Amino acid sequence: MATHPGQLADPPLADTAVRVRDLTRGFGGRAVLDGVDLDIAPGEFVALLGRSGSGKTTLLRALAELDGGVPGSGELRVPAERAVVFQDSRLLPWARVLDNVLLGLDGADARERGRAALAEVGLEGRHRSWPYELSGGEQQRVALARSLVREPALLLADEPFGALDALTRIRMHTLLLELCVRHRPAVLLVTHDVDEAVQLADRVLVLDHGRILTDRAITAERPRDHHDPALAAHRDRLLTALGVHR
Repeated sequence: MATHPGQLADPPLADTAVRVRDLTRGFGGRAVLDGVDLDIAPGEFVALLGRSGSGKTTLLRALAELDGGVPGSGELRVPAERAVVFQDSRLLPWARVLDNVLLGLDGADARERGRAALAEVGLEGRHRSWPYELSGGEQQRVALARSLVREPALLLADEPFGALDALTRIRMHTLLLELCVRHRPAVLLVTHDVDEAVQLADRVLVLDHGRILTDRAITAERPRDHHDPALAAHRDRLLTALGVHR
């Protein structure tokens, strides 16, 4: 891709897990994504904020290649090894927990890997449980285990903690960061929660009317203190970008 004065050259493909250029998607004649450019490095944690209807989930579904038939154009390069976690854990109610984790996974050691993944998310010994026997937070733990047992190069998460209570959300934040450090996928987290984005991400994007309006690096070391003035400054700038004034 040619560059112009003041424009950064594209990073080498080896340095990117995700590369998006001039991505458009539309519904009913309305542009939902309008020329999105995005790079995510291997192991990088990116959070995506935006008001309802800004195109967040449409972008995530495009990266997951779950938007077949949606009109659009642009360059999109994503790893073949990717996994998606939704707000609803989407466990099969008729399958036991281990079978949910192993869904679509082959190999002689699959059950051993599944049990190890459950142990990683704190559910060792629950492999024979039914989904209805688990709390909402435990069900999301199973969803994370199901995603990471495949060792994806890209983890896409669409408001995975939105239905959980505040204390469970905090615990899940800690667990997700621990798992990401261990497995090192690139991550795109869609969220409405500015605090969640600032606490978890290496970079936070704000999507507005189908375009990336803000791209902020969050360089504070982890674990992050919610009362850190530097984080508060990031939070205030992101809220302003979202049109929220306090």
